[in-house]
Amino acid sequence: MRHRAVAVGTDAAPAVDRGNRRFTLRRVTFWFAILTSVVCLAFGLGYIRFASGIAGHEPVAVPRTDAIVVVTGGSQRVGDAIGLLGADRGSRLLISGVNEKTGRDELAKLNPSARELLGCCVDLDYRARNTIGNAIEARRWQRKHGFGSLLVVTSNYHMPRTIAEFAHAMPDIRLVPHPVVTDQIDTGGWWTRWSTIRVLAPEYAKYIAARLRSLFEDDPETSRLSIIIGGRKPVSSKPAELMGPEQERRSQLKNGGIDG
Repeated sequence: MRHRAVAVGTDAAPAVDRGNRRFTLRRVTFWFAILTSVVCLAFGLGYIRFASGIAGHEPVAVPRTDAIVVVTGGSQRVGDAIGLLGADRGSRLLISGVNEKTGRDELAKLNPSARELLGCCVDLDYRARNTIGNAIEARRWQRKHGFGSLLVVTSNYHMPRTIAEFAHAMPDIRLVPHPVVTDQIDTGGWWTRWSTIRVLAPEYAKYIAARLRSLFEDDPETSRLSIIIGGRKPVSSKPAELMGPEQERRSQLKNGGIDG
């Protein structure tokens, strides 16, 4: 009897351990499922709010600000921004994120009536690589000229993230959004078009990342998170005075003159 009691006790201990492990695993699985459901629900509700809040029409009345910044990504954005400059909605315009092969001559061909404005009141930023870089370069430009308010021009679906990045970089500057609406993306019926959802869903995820990132960093210009999230430095390390077709032509002429 004594040996049998010892055998029963020995067999029971592993069974109890296995039962405890199964209970713990079920509990972890249960709470993981609950947490996943809550996160998915929060993301879904946030996405609905985000998509529903995107402007479906361009503003009729545009207030005047000290200057205008347009984020590249569509020809209509730049055209609208130049039109706002011509309408005296700002004293100067920064076109941020310009392709290095695009100069004032190319912009003048696309906007013939704005050739004079392009020559006197428009600055081209070739260094910004993404929206974070747009905010950094806009801040440098704003500080250089001492502007206290900016009219921000970009596509309507891109506006929430752009304003979030600009507000993080320039918390003391008044930012006035001017969303550009195109027929290519119909945000009015976003829930009925897969093509629209494919644009808005990633944009919403990037917007959330921008908002969260701003909670953990003081300055996007010195942030490692901005590099991790963007996949590269938000601003080119190449000096601004060496970028763009005009600078390249000057450099070639200078080098040619030296060689001759």
